[in-house]
Amino acid sequence: MLSSSHTLNLRLHDHHRRSRLFRWQSWFDNPVATRNSTSFSMARFYTDLYYGVKLRVLKVHKTRYYQPRSITEVRAFDQDSFDFGIPSLDHFSDNEGTTSGFDPLSSDGDDSDSDMMLNPVSDIDLPTVSVQHDDALTVAAHRMAMLSRGRQKHRIRHGLFTNTGLIAFLTALLLYVDWCAWRTVRLPLGPFHLTGPFLISAFLAACAGYIFVPVLYQLKVYQITRQERPVRHALKIKTPTMGGLFFVPIGIAVAKHFTGFSSAEVSGASLATLAFFAIGMVDDILSLIRTHKCGLSAWSKIFLQAAVGMWFSFWLQDASISSPYSMKMLIPMPAPLGLVFLGKCYMWLTSFCFVSMGYGINQTDGLDGLAGGTAALAFIGMAIAVLPISSDLSIFGASMSGACVGFLLHNRFKASVFMGDTGSFALGGALAAMAACSGMFFPLFISSLVFVLETSSVILQAVYFKMTKKFQGAGRLIFQMVPFHHHLELCGIKEPFIVAGAYTVSSILALVAGYVGLISA
Repeated sequence: MLSSSHTLNLRLHDHHRRSRLFRWQSWFDNPVATRNSTSFSMARFYTDLYYGVKLRVLKVHKTRYYQPRSITEVRAFDQDSFDFGIPSLDHFSDNEGTTSGFDPLSSDGDDSDSDMMLNPVSDIDLPTVSVQHDDALTVAAHRMAMLSRGRQKHRIRHGLFTNTGLIAFLTALLLYVDWCAWRTVRLPLGPFHLTGPFLISAFLAACAGYIFVPVLYQLKVYQITRQERPVRHALKIKTPTMGGLFFVPIGIAVAKHFTGFSSAEVSGASLATLAFFAIGMVDDILSLIRTHKCGLSAWSKIFLQAAVGMWFSFWLQDASISSPYSMKMLIPMPAPLGLVFLGKCYMWLTSFCFVSMGYGINQTDGLDGLAGGTAALAFIGMAIAVLPISSDLSIFGASMSGACVGFLLHNRFKASVFMGDTGSFALGGALAAMAACSGMFFPLFISSLVFVLETSSVILQAVYFKMTKKFQGAGRLIFQMVPFHHHLELCGIKEPFIVAGAYTVSSILALVAGYVGLISA
């Protein structure tokens, strides 16, 4: 028999490590037969740790005493493990586990093994835990949870690495554009024309997050789940939302500071962004105060966004914006198309662009850092594309991109805050306003292709389901879950890798969009 002076060393590795557990009840072997028996089992287990826990009995030793204990099922899971039942963790509280008194489970009568110290020796630093003798399975589950937490820390490093690479790429790209901008626009621009607003906006947004995010936690402005999502997303239910409240105004303020109040394009784009910002804020607030509803209805949001787009079109007709062309309502296209005049159709295209961009970024905002990083890259692509037409508007794009990067420091895996509709709608409105002021709708389509694909997956899923239900009697699905990033999750791809892949694709698209805009202008 083991006594209180004995210790056990638990060795765990990726797939095959043998572990010794000191006491365990025989109900695992035969729970029905042991209800009336007086035997107690000691087992050696083979533990296979891979996204879960598998325990298999190899050897059983019988003892002379049995002390019944109440068993409570607890569900313990995280993003990398499945659910499994374990004895209650309440058994080893701080006031338990003392060695005073006589333990009837001892074979000699003078030694007690009711308190065991488990000293793990492995590559992962696990804390020493004092436990009761009948909590062996509980200890095993606790160790598995600690190892899973170690994997989560490893994945958090993945998020940090992705963010660092994104910031380095954007900074290097903007420095290169600033260095050769005089060849592009044929006008002398100030030093760090785009890099300065980008870095300042990123720094201010990151600092504001350290102040504002704790306030959101105190106010309990928690994320509201509005649609079916993978089960692991239930762990994000206590993450606050409405992060757009602190980074969107910073992006606008920095742009206004660098361009002054004389730039009509930046003023119009800022007003459109604030209008979408207000729509998203109202939607988030209604979602929080209405516990059984989801804020504004879908048609209400579409109507409000379309109204802002129509207002922006009418404003463009009368505003005196700086443009190299003598006529408005023009769309620059690559050769051989050249300039395309749309006339009144420009108004409808602008309104459609506002609605689609707001909805697209809102649908993309489903993984930690996905919408913020892809939006930052889209803004940079648009900033380069509009540089020959309006240098002030390019500053607006760089500043909004920096604000998104500053927000990503709090939104990367694992996110401490979400942007909510307040942020996603505002970013969509800002991108659409940049395209409407310059006519760069084609570069916007290229740089925002990730948003287009996410939105298209939702539309295709709905249309295909209704068509198959009408003609075949039973609806069928193209994807396991929409938007498309949830389909990738259910296919087994981890969240940080989906985000990193989206960043890579968006980086290429931003370069292509910037190049198309430069050759079109």
